[in-house]
Amino acid sequence: MTTPLTLAPGRGPDGAVRLAVGGEIDMSNAGRLAEALDSRPGLLIVDLTEVEYLDSAGLSVLFAHADRLELVVPPLLEPVLTVSGLAALATVHRSGDRDGPQG
Repeated sequence: MTTPLTLAPGRGPDGAVRLAVGGEIDMSNAGRLAEALDSRPGLLIVDLTEVEYLDSAGLSVLFAHADRLELVVPPLLEPVLTVSGLAALATVHRSGDRDGPQG
């Protein structure tokens, strides 16, 4: 069974390409996230603020695009990205940070 996942593409006020992601990212739906990232070349801001669960399948998708991602994450996901090493490869902003991307 596929777990709930929402993907909402858009642009920020500065024109930056954004993808808001919500729900759970796991092996049942990681392919949808991969397709969404593959279809948006160049720098991409991925807002994970509404993600409640992220497993290794979801991390693998993010790792594959890490060099061009800016991730906006809730405090719940920060340790996951740090321990996995993804935070060292992608730009990571805590949701609500004043210094984070404002798009």
